[in-house]
Amino acid sequence: MIKHIVCFKLKDSSEKSCKMAKETLMSMKGHVDMIKDINVGIDFLHSDRSYDIILEVVLDNEEALEAYQHDPYHVDVVKTYMHKVRETSIAVDYVID
Repeated sequence: MIKHIVCFKLKDSSEKSCKMAKETLMSMKGHVDMIKDINVGIDFLHSDRSYDIILEVVLDNEEALEAYQHDPYHVDVVKTYMHKVRETSIAVDYVID
């Protein structure tokens, strides 16, 4: 199993903006078949080093991660939206032991 994690710092980190980003990310559930599990969290600490949103996705293997990266719903809806609202993002992909 693979865990794909992305942290987003939003241009507008208001509660409304964070909730909309969370809803958009969570909308992949049921639309992106290769996702085995998905979790999205909103930061509450708001420190200087905090990111606003975390996305955690579990996939079967590296092939599923590659398919996820090219999935039409992920690319056309979610990535397009997140690229508009994010200031920056970081990602980590690792094998779950």
